Amino acid sequence: MSSAEPQPELWHFSYVDDNSLNIHHESGLGRAMPRNRPSALPERLPERLSQRLPVRLPASLPRHLPGQVIAAAAAAGARAQEAYARSELARRLALAREACPQEVESGKPRLLRLVGEAEVLLEPIRRPRRQLEIPKSSNPQVVMILPGFATRPGRMRYLARQLEAAGHITKRWGQGRNWGPDPDRFAQLEARLAALHARHGRKVVLLGWSLGGLYARELAKRHSYAVAKVITMGSPFSGSPRANNVWRAYQFITGHSVDAPPIPADLAQKPPVETVALWSPNDGVIAPRCAAGRPGERDRALALRCTHMGFTYDPQVVFALLEELERTGS
Repeated sequence: MSSAEPQPELWHFSYVDDNSLNIHHESGLGRAMPRNRPSALPERLPERLSQRLPVRLPASLPRHLPGQVIAAAAAAGARAQEAYARSELARRLALAREACPQEVESGKPRLLRLVGEAEVLLEPIRRPRRQLEIPKSSNPQVVMILPGFATRPGRMRYLARQLEAAGHITKRWGQGRNWGPDPDRFAQLEARLAALHARHGRKVVLLGWSLGGLYARELAKRHSYAVAKVITMGSPFSGSPRANNVWRAYQFITGHSVDAPPIPADLAQKPPVETVALWSPNDGVIAPRCAAGRPGERDRALALRCTHMGFTYDPQVVFALLEELERTGS
């Protein structure tokens, strides 16, 4: 059997005056030693301690070292704070924490409604059991689908398949995930709309969910010659842009205020084509009044009973859209 390894010991140091310090062992033994490291420290300790682990001290222990360290740390912290204050992250966090009077957010869905959006988690279980009898359309349309904020076109795929089952032609917006508006993205959308119009030789129906509906309305204002109809689903085109539960996240992610989008737009102005707004009193994200709009801001508003996420899969949304596409003019 090999001898047991020596166990680490605990030593305590404290200054006595400017020239000496106390060294205390965990056993309680101790004595005053010079400030500088002694050349034969173990021999000067009691005999029974000299056979244990040696004491290691720095060559010099300046009395004001803690104060110097604290001052250096404080200076480094100040520099870090200044760098952070100038950073893009700080700017975006300031946008997300922006003070907002309560009346500006008036009408936004309550927390219980927002929690209700978790119903989308049950959709993978419900969908395989759902059987929809989709009637064939006598008036097939070309439909460009624009997804909501921070979502990708795949979120709209189930809805697109139901429209295709009726005989409609559905097209993606061609932009991937929707991270908010910018001039380049909008220019690409305009080119996409023009290309679809030219390829199919007919006007296109713009179907937008949430933020995608705002894109659809602005596209129709600028290119009404290529748009047959605009259909928005839970899109906040009316009222306060802060009457919802996502404007802070929106400002942090996009880096701009909801009051100052990078593309100038009068959201409430109705496009010069037929415009229909689908809205729901059960919406947990957007204030229902903002999605329904006022007379003159849309042609018709249809109330449904679905969540905000439900606009992408709820059967009543599917049939409401099929009816709207069926009555679309050329």
